[in-house]
Amino acid sequence: MDYQTGLALALPIGVGLAALGCGIGLGNGVRGAMEAIGRQPEADAKIRLTMIIGAAFIEALTIYALVTVFLFMDKIGH
Repeated sequence: MDYQTGLALALPIGVGLAALGCGIGLGNGVRGAMEAIGRQPEADAKIRLTMIIGAAFIEALTIYALVTVFLFMDKIGH
């Protein structure tokens, strides 16, 4: 197996694992925020803002993985 075949197999698996991990992380983060809001409804705005910032950082990791896939895709066809 040459490196092009290895990349062709590894890139979709890698971005899939990144998306899966980020999805699990987002789910846990949102669940924690909803539980916190349920316990302390008066802190709703603060908790929601913190959750949105955290979700943006988690989503950025998935976008970085996707950009990496696009950068390495041109090495597959040559």
